[in-house]
Amino acid sequence: MSRLILALDTATPAVTAGVVRCDGSECVALAERVTVDARAHAERLTPNVLAALADAGLRMADLDAVVVGCGPGPFTGLRAGMATAAAYGHALDIPVYGVCSLDAIGVRTTGDTLVVTDARRREVYWARYRDGVRTDGPAVNAPADVDPGPAQTVAGSPEHAALFALPRCEPVYPTPAGLVAAVPDWSVPPLPLVALYLRRPDAKPLAAQQ
Repeated sequence: MSRLILALDTATPAVTAGVVRCDGSECVALAERVTVDARAHAERLTPNVLAALADAGLRMADLDAVVVGCGPGPFTGLRAGMATAAAYGHALDIPVYGVCSLDAIGVRTTGDTLVVTDARRREVYWARYRDGVRTDGPAVNAPADVDPGPAQTVAGSPEHAALFALPRCEPVYPTPAGLVAAVPDWSVPPLPLVALYLRRPDAKPLAAQQ
């Protein structure tokens, strides 16, 4: 069965949108647009979606499903990507699958790999993988408190990967192909989207501040 999938991720500074065609187990990225700007998730996501569709010669109505990274990541960035994905799914009446954004990186690695992304506050989000399958995490810690375990390489955010005494490998951000590959089972209806924050958002209601 062939399907056209829109893949989105805003869990990292990369505002990612792409179109992936899957024929059975074979998936190929037809087009992708990525803007690396931690402050432009809301502004750049929709233009990137439209540009990727145009690059692939497709229309919104051609899409069969949406996949979106659900973090871990900053509250504002995740909200932009997940709300957009949900809106497309509702408007087009197509399923929306949420995946762990670290999995979208880890699934494209081989061997024992540590994946890290920026959690701010001098911390990293991390998970460990063996041949693309998550074996530990996700979690958030200071880099010094992250145990690489058997990992022989580190993927993810370059400046944070550099904090570990391991060879670095690709990818550095979730890719459309990685997001689609992170969906565990296409035959199962998707669960409701749930953001992986791993910690409470910085913003608090006024009542909670008193």
